Amino acid sequence: MSEHLIKVNLPGGFVSAGDLYELLLIAENAGATNVRFGNRQQLFFSIAADMLDDLDTDMLRAGVEYEVDADEYPNIISSYVCDSIFTHDSWLKEGLYRDIFDSFNYQPKLKINLIDRFQSFVPFFSGNFNFISSEVSNYWYLYVRFPKSNQFYCWPSLIYTEDIPVISKKIETVILKNKGLFYSTAHADEQLLYDMVSKGSDQHHQPVTQALQLPDFYLPYYEGFNRYANKYWLGVYRRNELFPIDFLKDVCNQCIRNRIGQIYTTPWKSILVKGIDPNHRNDWGSILDKYRLSVRHASNELNWQIEDICPEGLELKQQLVRIFEEADLRTYRLCFAIKTRPKTGLMGSVIIKTEPSGTYKIQHTDNFNPNSKTYITYRRRVKQDDLAGELMALCDSYYSISNKPDFAAVATSDKEAPAIAPKLIHQCRNCKTLYDSDYGDEFNNVAPGTAFEDLSDDYCCPVCDSGKECFEAIEAIAV
Repeated sequence: MSEHLIKVNLPGGFVSAGDLYELLLIAENAGATNVRFGNRQQLFFSIAADMLDDLDTDMLRAGVEYEVDADEYPNIISSYVCDSIFTHDSWLKEGLYRDIFDSFNYQPKLKINLIDRFQSFVPFFSGNFNFISSEVSNYWYLYVRFPKSNQFYCWPSLIYTEDIPVISKKIETVILKNKGLFYSTAHADEQLLYDMVSKGSDQHHQPVTQALQLPDFYLPYYEGFNRYANKYWLGVYRRNELFPIDFLKDVCNQCIRNRIGQIYTTPWKSILVKGIDPNHRNDWGSILDKYRLSVRHASNELNWQIEDICPEGLELKQQLVRIFEEADLRTYRLCFAIKTRPKTGLMGSVIIKTEPSGTYKIQHTDNFNPNSKTYITYRRRVKQDDLAGELMALCDSYYSISNKPDFAAVATSDKEAPAIAPKLIHQCRNCKTLYDSDYGDEFNNVAPGTAFEDLSDDYCCPVCDSGKECFEAIEAIAV
């Protein structure tokens, strides 16, 4: 019997316990027994084709917007889940997040991220419009990633909190009405986009005076009971990505009994409950006991991202995790992404991509920060049987060089090629973007093989627009 995949957006990655309970009942009445959570903090479940009409009636009655076998309206994701447990010193707090979500009066067709710059749990740049908190209270950096491309544009002015929904809608409208200029193009005209969006604008303008500084990547352990202030938070991860509906209904009911208003979803396909009173911890433990749920998986299993509803990626992840565990491999400060489809914005220090030949390409980001926008190829044409060994060798290389004061990136090589001797590359002091003469700079139309010294004097960093004088030579280490 054919099935339909149902997707429900949970804007900001949170939902009230009562609303989630009602949604679970609807899914259950349509024959679903499990739900999943996605990389963009949304909810999925599958139903038989002949149950679609009944589902539609129940969803309409409950006022729930959903999509069937589609993702025309991607979820707005946020770092709200981190508030008070993974971030503490920011001006970005619960009330401000909620004000922003409440002020969206349309369904975005392009991806929007709302990110606290002090955390590294939620990806910075996986959206098309990436709003990142600045040093100035209530003002945000905006990095536009043009749809179906890897071209990023740092908006030249900071965005005021109240203007986020307005500017998002304006930019989306301009891009979608001018796809030939800004959609799936190799070199979109950034200044033209800015001029078209800003025409007639009366929004608050605060110039960008300081480049965004990415935090060092650290993935907090997001499972189990954890103490914060005088409360606990509970994180639940599922190895097979499936959350039994009966379990989640019990979670919702316990939240309601304990006056816990919200349940959070994470980009790591898990859920999180905050505000658990120490006197109620045993009640929550009883729910885990009832469903025999483990909440202490190894760290090197929790630091993976794979595409939503992707059996191939999930199977490969599980295979690699087993080998990593047997080798007792250290993966602290690293995370892995498996990409089986083109142009999927997954967060990863190390990226494993399927190739048309059935082999794999291994890439890593510069400095192994998954929020970096620069990808460096480490190996190509890797057979599946050799994949774990190559990944472990890359991890070993990372730890060999990560404590050096001039730590940069592991240089590229093909498996068939001899090792590359140490050489100089150039790094932007402000945003850490690398210029490697072997690859040139596609964004600035610089051909591969162009030495840094041969770049024009007006050359600018493709990420933060810093001048050529802001680059300094560093030594790349070949492996």
